[in-house]
Amino acid sequence: MLLPVFESSRRDQYFIKAKETPDAMHKLSFFPLGNADCCRIDLDGGERILFDCAATRDPNDAADKRCDLHKELRDDLNAAGLDHFDVVAFTHLDRDHFARATEFFHLDHAEKYQDGDRIKMNVMWVPAALITEQAPDDAEAKILQKEARHRFKEGSGIRVFSRPERLRKWCEQSGIKLEDRIDLITDAGKLAPEFTLKEHGVEFFVHSPFAVRQNANTVEDRNGDAIVVQATFEVAGVQTKVLLTADTTHEALAGIVTVTKKYGNEDRLEWDVVELPHHCSYLSLGPDKGKDKTTPVDEVAWLYEEQRLDGGVIVSTSKPIPEKGSKEDDDSQPPHRQAANYYKSVVGATDFIVTMGHPKESAPEAVVIEIGSSGATLKVVAMTGAYIATSRPAPRAG
Repeated sequence: MLLPVFESSRRDQYFIKAKETPDAMHKLSFFPLGNADCCRIDLDGGERILFDCAATRDPNDAADKRCDLHKELRDDLNAAGLDHFDVVAFTHLDRDHFARATEFFHLDHAEKYQDGDRIKMNVMWVPAALITEQAPDDAEAKILQKEARHRFKEGSGIRVFSRPERLRKWCEQSGIKLEDRIDLITDAGKLAPEFTLKEHGVEFFVHSPFAVRQNANTVEDRNGDAIVVQATFEVAGVQTKVLLTADTTHEALAGIVTVTKKYGNEDRLEWDVVELPHHCSYLSLGPDKGKDKTTPVDEVAWLYEEQRLDGGVIVSTSKPIPEKGSKEDDDSQPPHRQAANYYKSVVGATDFIVTMGHPKESAPEAVVIEIGSSGATLKVVAMTGAYIATSRPAPRAG
């Protein structure tokens, strides 16, 4: 819990000084990796969860401001006396979500990935497409696929997000009875069973991949079929809701909204924190970039504008947003200034956080959000290098 004592700062904002109390506290960390993803979730009970793990820094480039992700993760585990993550989710098989993961993790399927002090994954979370995709064109993607397939065949250490029938053909080809693996599969609209509010203070509601898309697509669509979840944290009866959206497209997001409304689960799309899809790409909002601001399709506009809870924060896991008229502004690759302008119109510039610009572009640090009985609290590195924090909304009972 962070006790509010306001003071002015050089950033012309109001911050709240942090004071430790015995309350439970969970923590989210979004790392500065350029256009790449890794979100670490530290639970109050000591469990560690990763959503994606892309180590993108060039070790031979002293000017590279991206963090040394493997060192950051290893130092944290060492400090906690751990040699594993309880869950590592690979949301899809694009390299900006798993780069160099096969150098870091202990992999069960082959001894050559078990040397030294590799970090163990108690459970992998993967979409069905990661298992069923034919011949990924990236060498590391193939290795991760082999690991996921091995664990699924062995019947342990993995959870696959899919409707079960999506995996039937692959199971038949692999000599596995689908019925013997049902407990390893979680469909959209369900809770992942590894964590519960009662025992762990968090639950994960699965939004994607969902059946409508899976039925409609005969080929793998990594972005559209990536893992999307709402994590609900609860401390002292107060809930904080976080959307983790991978690289999902506006078509897939619109589908998620439509399906969620159909089943009356609108609360499962409420959010205090959103990790933006696809590094602030306009294509996660709508089909057209726009001149100065992207206009989202109706369903996506509803998600951001109507489902935001008081004080909601948006995190863009991306490079700095380009200036208008700059060379980067003409780049087809994200982040897109027009998309950023839309998100800022929803939460305001202060609560739109870019990982490679936090707290400043010349020295980015991990975006750290603490979750306690006062809701979500964004920790900010001050000019002195010390951490101060800005509190979010008034608490809500769960």
